[in-house]
Amino acid sequence: MNTHRISPDRSINIFHCLMEMNDHSVHQEIQEFLKSENRSEQRLSEIQCSALAYMLQMSEEVLDELDLEKYNASVEGRQRLIPAVRNCRKARFSSCGLSETHCELLASALKSNPSHLRELDLSRNYLQHLGMKLLSAGLKSPHCGLETLRLDKCELSESCCVLLALALKSNPYHLKELDLSHNSLQDAGVKRLSAELESSDSCLETLRLRCCSMTEISCSSLVSALKSNPSHLRELDLRDNNLKDSGVKELCGFLQSPDCRLETLRLSLCRLSEISCSSLVSALKSNPSHLRDLDLNLNHLQDSAVKELLDLVKSPDWRLEILRV
Repeated sequence: MNTHRISPDRSINIFHCLMEMNDHSVHQEIQEFLKSENRSEQRLSEIQCSALAYMLQMSEEVLDELDLEKYNASVEGRQRLIPAVRNCRKARFSSCGLSETHCELLASALKSNPSHLRELDLSRNYLQHLGMKLLSAGLKSPHCGLETLRLDKCELSESCCVLLALALKSNPYHLKELDLSHNSLQDAGVKRLSAELESSDSCLETLRLRCCSMTEISCSSLVSALKSNPSHLRELDLRDNNLKDSGVKELCGFLQSPDCRLETLRLSLCRLSEISCSSLVSALKSNPSHLRDLDLNLNHLQDSAVKELLDLVKSPDWRLEILRV
């Protein structure tokens, strides 16, 4: 019953076998678990996790959230809960050692008709190219209605960006939040992603590219994409990238657009000087009414640059609520 290295779907067959043998003990244990008020304290065996996964995905009621960290079980036990993703709206699978088989299950959930999944967090999993290839097949599906995708620290590269970009181009109408932070996408990967965003009907509202090995080169490509479809984006996180003053100068062209509705801009640790600060002040003077949160922490701004920002804050048209310098 605790056989390792079999797929979560196949492990459910063990539960079926018990039921056919008229052994309802596991089924009764899971029913009691679902009724219990102290679920987090109860340790689930691997066969119990398989039974729970089966019962959750067969339920007529769609599960609001499946968070593997909330279940007291072994790593293998938590992985056996993954098939329940087919019948939930939010799935949080952070740091759970996803394999190729698990990615196939996720893709199947995104392709299913109807597909209930709206939020998927796969952060801190070793997906790489193959995992992204399988996941992208699900994102392309016309049945996929995913709105939030988090891939922070998933060992993604430029080639993964290509796969993701093609998937978003095929089905751009639902995704509103994309987090690719802490992946070595580099300029080539960000440029490819930007090219597809520019040529599609993207509805992205939040884009996080923190610590992605970007420079001013990819920043220019990203700005070009944002200018072509600027009205949806509300949050842009470019922290810990080597953008320098030239990259921010490109970004200011987007901020000056009359259709720009950006509310949050994060640029800490981007090797900026007072030149960037002056460029931002100039851009925001022309379109000051939307930005609420500006993060310029850990840059070489100097007193004169900060004074320019503080003078701008006094403007009656300025609605900034958070300023980090």
